[in-house]
Amino acid sequence: MKTKRLIVNATAASVMVLFFISCVNIPKGAVAVKNFDSQKYLGKWYEIARLDFKWEEGLDNTTAQYSLNDDGSIKVDNKGYDYTNKEWKQSIGKAKLLSDPKEGRLKVSFFGPFYSGYNIIALDADYKYALIVGNNLKYMWILSREKTIPEDVKQQYLQIAKDLNFNTDNLIWVNHN
Repeated sequence: MKTKRLIVNATAASVMVLFFISCVNIPKGAVAVKNFDSQKYLGKWYEIARLDFKWEEGLDNTTAQYSLNDDGSIKVDNKGYDYTNKEWKQSIGKAKLLSDPKEGRLKVSFFGPFYSGYNIIALDADYKYALIVGNNLKYMWILSREKTIPEDVKQQYLQIAKDLNFNTDNLIWVNHN
């Protein structure tokens, strides 16, 4: 009887850990774009700036290619050049729209059942420039369909990020060469 209770408690604890690890949130005050069209979002994006983190540390020429999987999810193919080790790195994952398909909120996974938030909080009408934030203030990206971004769009996105308390002084401005 004790063994059975122990197994049930261990299983419940494991489920709770998976739930908290896979939380998909949006930073306080941030609002995802409305009238989002995931089909228009597909294709290649250049990373213009990011708050650096372990998986992209030391990478330049970073891009994200989004395409549709057979099951309706979105294939995420991230690439970047590790300038220290002089080699290309690639990470393939998948994204799924959250409950409202017209809202720019997705959950992204590169590691099995573990998902994190991918929140599009600014996007121009032509789907050329995007400001993305993760679950919290540690994750932020500015993306463009081209290797550069106009100064006015850059300043607009930086102001949005600052207003949400992102530390824009810590942004890595990505080289594309």
